[in-house]
Amino acid sequence: MYDSAKYLIHADIRTSGVVERSDVVGAVFGQTEGLLGDELDLRDLQESGKLGRIDVEVDSERGSSFGEVTIASGLDRVETAILAAALESIERVGPSTADVEIRNIEDVRSAKRRRVVERAKDLLAEFDATTMSSEDLVDEVRRSARVEDITEFAGLPAGPRVADSDAIIVVEGRADVLQLLKYGIKNAIAVEGTNVPDAVAELTEDRTVTAFLDGDRGGDLILKELSQVGDVDYAALAPTGRSVEDLPRGAVMDALRDKVPFETVSTDDDGAPAADAAPTTDSAEADDGAETDDAHGLAATDGSSQPSPPDGDTATAGPESPVEPAEADAPEAPTESGTAAGASVESAATDDSDTESATPATADASERAAGAETTVPTEPPGDTDSSATDSSGESRPDTLASHVEAVVGEESGRVRLLDAAYGTVAEGEADEAFDLVESAETVPASVVLDDDLSQRVLDVAAQRGVDLVVPRGEGEYVKQPVNVRIVTADEV
Repeated sequence: MYDSAKYLIHADIRTSGVVERSDVVGAVFGQTEGLLGDELDLRDLQESGKLGRIDVEVDSERGSSFGEVTIASGLDRVETAILAAALESIERVGPSTADVEIRNIEDVRSAKRRRVVERAKDLLAEFDATTMSSEDLVDEVRRSARVEDITEFAGLPAGPRVADSDAIIVVEGRADVLQLLKYGIKNAIAVEGTNVPDAVAELTEDRTVTAFLDGDRGGDLILKELSQVGDVDYAALAPTGRSVEDLPRGAVMDALRDKVPFETVSTDDDGAPAADAAPTTDSAEADDGAETDDAHGLAATDGSSQPSPPDGDTATAGPESPVEPAEADAPEAPTESGTAAGASVESAATDDSDTESATPATADASERAAGAETTVPTEPPGDTDSSATDSSGESRPDTLASHVEAVVGEESGRVRLLDAAYGTVAEGEADEAFDLVESAETVPASVVLDDDLSQRVLDVAAQRGVDLVVPRGEGEYVKQPVNVRIVTADEV
């Protein structure tokens, strides 16, 4: 009955003599019989199941008895209150006088409600623990998208950009590819062991390749074999004793930003790479550029030795125009021929609107070159002096604008390499620009190209130390080196 009862009547009883439990039960039935009418008769209510059994707990001490009476009721609140009040009308129990007092009427449903509330709190806490906020949802989707982007290239784990990217990063295993994907680098491919697959070796022939390997003997062996079977452009190693898959984001970006041209790294007989004692001039200039922009640059993953410029930098970040050192050693005493040469140079500077006017003093030219932070090869003293003292009857040297007009304006489909004085170093078809720049004996100061500038040509220009590239149009670059200025033909 307790399970289905709505209310519990709790009453305290005290008698003047010693009584038993049966005496109390008999007094309850006997002294309330006919008191409340037939509808509230205790026996009839028990038979119909609306009233539970009468529980009595009684103890005797020093010739008197006291205890508790509990009755479960399925009646409504009013009928239960009337029944409780009727219990207080009991005056005798057996031969002893009695005093009955209702302590309280307990609402069983309120106790159930309290249990429901407590349980609901627990369920809500568990529910809140499994609920994700908007930021958590975005992070989870982004993380899963990066991980699920892993693909296969010739059966090898690779990022989704390996197939169409101009630059790739070669790592050791699948875990390294996944780690780079978490950091947003999607052009990595794994060799899966120290035996470099043929697919990777063939892939390195026409891509800008950066080897990013673990800082252990295994990474050294892979780098040595990769350099023998493939074409490696740059090397980036994890810190000694650490794997790429264990590096945090900052360490990965630092390693890629600090990569060096492979020519500056040698492998000894044991396979351990060691930096060359005297790096080439081009790599030294690249290192200077990387050190200068280390605070603001991003890790270059396109194969260039320089980090990309920060957001907001334009492609022409650098000096506004190249320096013409034609009059570096002009004689101090003005002569008639010198005056004519100066007029010729002034006319050349006027024709080329994008070049700075030439100065007769070597100190002024040096200060300009230092302020522009551009390394400009100077002509031999003899050639410079002869050009400064040349007669006015001879033709003036070519300007950058004239070369651009001849190559791009005429739609020649060719490429022309120029020295610092805008003399032609080499010339060829535009399709051969990469090989022409790479194999030029004299490092060109400028390159004029009647074609869109590709990532490969830009990379080799940065590697050779070219200061200025003037293409017909700009292509799409994964990363742009900061030591090469790009000015389109229309801008010139």
